[in-house]
Amino acid sequence: MIRYPFASPARALLATLAALVYLFVSGCDASRPANAAVQAETAPLATTVRVAEVSGGQTTGVPLRFSGIVQAAQRATLTFQVSGTLRSRGVTLGQQVAAGQVLGQVYNPGLAPAADSARARLEELNTQYRQAQREWERSRQLRERGVVSEQALEQLAARRDGLKASVATAEASLAEAHRLLAESDLKAPFPGRIEALLVEEDEFVAAGQPVLRMSAQGRREVEIRVPAYLLDQLRLGEALPVWPVHDRRLPAARGQIVEIAQPGAVRGELHPVLVSLPADSLDSGTPVEVELTPQQPEALTVPLLSVVRGPGGASVFRVRDGRADRLPVSVQRVIGERVAVAADGLQAGDQVVYAGMTRLVDGDLVEVR
Repeated sequence: MIRYPFASPARALLATLAALVYLFVSGCDASRPANAAVQAETAPLATTVRVAEVSGGQTTGVPLRFSGIVQAAQRATLTFQVSGTLRSRGVTLGQQVAAGQVLGQVYNPGLAPAADSARARLEELNTQYRQAQREWERSRQLRERGVVSEQALEQLAARRDGLKASVATAEASLAEAHRLLAESDLKAPFPGRIEALLVEEDEFVAAGQPVLRMSAQGRREVEIRVPAYLLDQLRLGEALPVWPVHDRRLPAARGQIVEIAQPGAVRGELHPVLVSLPADSLDSGTPVEVELTPQQPEALTVPLLSVVRGPGGASVFRVRDGRADRLPVSVQRVIGERVAVAADGLQAGDQVVYAGMTRLVDGDLVEVR
């Protein structure tokens, strides 16, 4: 009879249990790599990209200079209100004059006779009016006695009232004649200095023709002309440096904007801006340059390679917190290897993808290298 090693039932049971434990442990060890592989396949992978910084967006100013001539703030070009021959000119070029001083006289042969005629006409009408008043008073007394009719009294009253109106007209004519006669004297409207003499003695001067120019001492100003697009950036009271052209070594005077013109509809027209200067800064007639510094925001620029064209238009991928967000942009112009864009939510300093975005979709995880 043959004997086997595991003939005992107890030993056979122990051997079976040991085999089962071995198989279970081996199965657990074998399943670990498989589960790890499945998890690795299902976990999202970050896309490797290269990014560049968005530049621009800040406000910059480029100084611009506009030329002008310093002039007195109070100045006048004087004219006669009547025509005639310049009889005398009592001032010289550069002379200081006082307010009300006679600067010149014009001779018109019809002014004095016109004043005399208006005066005589007024005296005549006054005499007639007084006579009509006396006649009406007498007729009124006779009317009370029943000698004069009511109609006759009314006619006398109408003649008296008409003469009274004529007297008023004659008084106005006489006043006008006196004013015209007074206009034959040219007087200084304010104290100042004679800048220019435009008519010589014994020349005929038409009414309203410029005769001389004068300016007051004190405050100075300069007028510059600027394009229309700069007017919105200027403010009343804004301080501006004013540089004298004849000597660049002199310090700049501090001017102040006092008047700003409104833009017009004429093509290419420059618009005046008046800058006030301190009284003791620059002399009248000095050529100067007024400096303006307009503030303009720079456009946002990104690398040309970062702009992606698609059915919905141009866009860029902005990287923030390890994710790539797709932002639509409006391309404005190309500047070398960069492009100026406008986009909501994009600002200077942001990071945009310029390499590796062919595999990107909105919201992907990225790894920047």
